[in-house]
Amino acid sequence: MIKRFFRSLIHVWHDEPFLAIIGALESVIARFLSLAMMVVIIVGTIDLIRLLISDLSAEPKGFFSQSLFTIFGAFLNILIALEILENITGYLRKHVFQVELVIATSLIAVARKIIILDLDKTTGLSLIGLASAVLALAVSYWIIRKSSATSEG
Repeated sequence: MIKRFFRSLIHVWHDEPFLAIIGALESVIARFLSLAMMVVIIVGTIDLIRLLISDLSAEPKGFFSQSLFTIFGAFLNILIALEILENITGYLRKHVFQVELVIATSLIAVARKIIILDLDKTTGLSLIGLASAVLALAVSYWIIRKSSATSEG
């Protein structure tokens, strides 16, 4: 009985069975992350609706009492969460990370940061860092789009 246990243990450590276990674990974790991200999106959407209703019903009627940047930030948070969910579901479908989608999500996240940026409290070094991130992501996105268009054509 012990010999059989060790034989089965050794068998699991061979490449194919071990990779099958890893693939199954990745799939379970990706599904869990998808469910968690759906909860985040639903809660974020409810929070955004609550924010909009409270702002539009406050005095003066029909005007936003919150800064539009706060509302834009909430919208973009939901869009970023949707993009992350798309990254996860894309991984579940194809079992590869879609680099173009990851970079697009990163661009949205940096754009959100720039939109809600408080220029009074932001240092020049932070602005240079954000500009560098936008430039690097834009160039990366362009390279990936160009290479995928070349490989398709």
